[in-house]
Amino acid sequence: MAVKEALKSLGLHFIVVDLGEVEVMENLSSEQRDQLKIALHDSGLELMDDKRAVLIEKIKNAIVEMVHHTNELMKVNFSEFLSEKLNHDYTYLANLFSEVQGTTIEQFIISHKIERIKELIIYGELNITEIAWKMNYSSVAHLSNQFKKVTGLSPSHFKQMKEKRRSPIEEI
Repeated sequence: MAVKEALKSLGLHFIVVDLGEVEVMENLSSEQRDQLKIALHDSGLELMDDKRAVLIEKIKNAIVEMVHHTNELMKVNFSEFLSEKLNHDYTYLANLFSEVQGTTIEQFIISHKIERIKELIIYGELNITEIAWKMNYSSVAHLSNQFKKVTGLSPSHFKQMKEKRRSPIEEI
């Protein structure tokens, strides 16, 4: 909504305003671009001109959407999902992501999956077997091993902890 308001205040007409992406009807002058940059900054947002940075944000958004906001099971692996969604070869995406972020797409996905698993454990609606199935793990053992490697705790020990610590998505 903040982006739509910023565009309206500058008299710009948008075609699409989506997470991390805006398409406007007009060709922006450098003055309009600067005004938009300021208006977005005032709302706590950032105008990203670098195509590589935009692609990195799209990769992150796709992963967050798939891990945290989709309740359907993944029927394809993440590499196929990202390649199809972003219309780029996965090797290119993986190399770009690693170069810019200093971590692999795989590690980024694992971090988000672990945070989602913590959330599901805290909610207590699913048992660990159901969580493993929902998060597309081959087995409970695989989930448990990965969870312990990342957190230092087994899922059952995490569940027993009185203070259940989760990291905000922005900090992962």
